[in-house]
Amino acid sequence: MQLYTSNPIKIYNSLTGKKEDFTPINEGHIGMYVCGPTVYSNVHLGNVRTFMSFDMVFRYLKHLGYKVRYVRNITDAGHLENDADAGEDKITKKARLEQIEPMEVVQRYTVDFHNILNTLNFLPPSIEPTATGHIIEQIALIQKIIDNGFGYEVNGSVYFDVHKFNETNEYGKLSKRKLEDLIHNTRALDGQSDKKNPQDFALWKKAEPQHIMRWPSPWSDGFPGWHLECTAMSTKYLGEQFDIHGGGMDLKFPHHECEIAQNEAAIGKSPVNYWMHANMLELNGARMSKSTGNTVNPDELLSGENTFFTKAFAPGVIRFFNAQASYRSVLDLTDEGLLASEKGFYKLMDGIALLNSITATDNSTFDVSSWKQKCYDAMNDDFNSPILIAHLFEAVKYINQIKDQKATISATDLALLTTTMHAFVYDVLGLENVAETNSGSDKLAGAVEVLIKLRQEARANKDFAMSDKIRDELADAGIVLKDGKDGTTFSVN
Repeated sequence: MQLYTSNPIKIYNSLTGKKEDFTPINEGHIGMYVCGPTVYSNVHLGNVRTFMSFDMVFRYLKHLGYKVRYVRNITDAGHLENDADAGEDKITKKARLEQIEPMEVVQRYTVDFHNILNTLNFLPPSIEPTATGHIIEQIALIQKIIDNGFGYEVNGSVYFDVHKFNETNEYGKLSKRKLEDLIHNTRALDGQSDKKNPQDFALWKKAEPQHIMRWPSPWSDGFPGWHLECTAMSTKYLGEQFDIHGGGMDLKFPHHECEIAQNEAAIGKSPVNYWMHANMLELNGARMSKSTGNTVNPDELLSGENTFFTKAFAPGVIRFFNAQASYRSVLDLTDEGLLASEKGFYKLMDGIALLNSITATDNSTFDVSSWKQKCYDAMNDDFNSPILIAHLFEAVKYINQIKDQKATISATDLALLTTTMHAFVYDVLGLENVAETNSGSDKLAGAVEVLIKLRQEARANKDFAMSDKIRDELADAGIVLKDGKDGTTFSVN
């Protein structure tokens, strides 16, 4: 029996604005689509937070025994500089500025994207389709929308008729916006004269002579609108209706709103049962922005080569920091917050390491089975990772009590505690023990053991000044010695 049969999940559905019981369309199988990056620059740390949140969702669904088809796209064409269908394609602009081919831009930043996610221990999606690889599907989808009366062509470009669509459907139901309000708040923009209404959005744009990326279509040589690719690819790989669609909060309008409209116009069905949106990542209490300089790249955070943080932080620490907040909450990235997360991360890893040295007895002074269920209950409640982490530290406290001979555990409970801790820490949260995975950890351990022996000799000779100096200088280097009944151990903080 799979774990999902005894662990029903509740998901906060952005479409309804409330938590709902999760029921997949096909029992035991889940289709999940998450909007991926536009590869014209290094991946934004805020986007990494979104992808990390859905990596955790993917991991937990797999842990429960679901067969998950996880689709995360690569936008390598068609994303204009603003959402009003004006400006220059971001990838084309980058290629023009650097005097290289657009696909060189795409390749460079797709590789960067994958390198960052691999470093942060992401699971790869089941399918990672690209916009340029699905031009045929997008053209066919546009034709369906036109045939159904919701699209129109002007001077080689094709637009979605939002007003016509809203006569029989509800445009704005995801973002809770009324078309009347959008009309009232819209000003006439330059370059919009081809549209019947300013609220209409591009399905296909005719390429200007200088536009490098272009494909032939029944309407013109051009390129697809940004919103179209996700509708085309999610439908192709997950079907006309699927279970979960995720992305950042900033994509709710207009991108996801337009996706819903395109699906309903072309197919006559609402495409997604559960819409999930990850919230924003701030830096020192303010929105990340390149224009203000309040931004940091993931590799700068990992390397420590930035002006915001006092040191470099390990990938596991960054993942742990992210998991300490709900994916639906705004998360403020600060030096103090990361330093606190670093201490918590290594405390958790130390607790897991102690499990290997625990000796079981006849009985337990802690209800491990009840604790295990509380861990599942936390994740079943809209993937509540902060509550899960609180329960994991409850277990760490118990482990330390056993080590100090203030608590006991049976062999059966020790096995259950060990497998459960490993499942949630490694498999679900995706944390890696840096000390175990670091190729130099054995050499570090050997060097510290030598210093521990020198300290023991100093104490035996009553040279307490030298003993304290070794301890204090190791602590300054982030290595904490712990004296116990069974000798001295150390941990890396």
